[in-house]
Amino acid sequence: MFEDYLTWKPFFDIVPMRDADAAAVSEMHGQRFARQWSEQEVLNLLEQSGVFGFCAIQTNAFFSRPLGGFVLAREAAGESEILTIAVGEKVGRSGLGWRLMQAALRDAVDRGAEEMFLEVEETNDPAVGLYRRLGFEQVARRPAYYASADGTRSAALVMKRDLR
Repeated sequence: MFEDYLTWKPFFDIVPMRDADAAAVSEMHGQRFARQWSEQEVLNLLEQSGVFGFCAIQTNAFFSRPLGGFVLAREAAGESEILTIAVGEKVGRSGLGWRLMQAALRDAVDRGAEEMFLEVEETNDPAVGLYRRLGFEQVARRPAYYASADGTRSAALVMKRDLR
């Protein structure tokens, strides 16, 4: 019995993002990116036509249902784009990013998208590796696109995946 506590790990369900998730999404965005999106910015995105998202919600927590990660995307005119994705620091490299991206890819296809695009900081090796494993290929590079808290700038890789 005691061994169960030593090997306990969180379990997550991937569910559609709701307005009620905006505060937690904003908070996690601020933990993972140099510029935090406000709760209102997240809500404004969710109100836009074609915008969709998913949250990884922990199902085996004792007193709450914490957010483990999220993805926000949009679809228009046969193309989709990942607007932002983040996984909590404590659950990184657990497969949540993969699961969130799979949900976004499926939803984009269901909405009629034939391609999906995203931008990623070129120094973010774990994310670049994930996107390549998911079939994304680099199609462009934007120099000095991302600004860090210390004022330095790094390039963005523009990646694309065919959904047909």
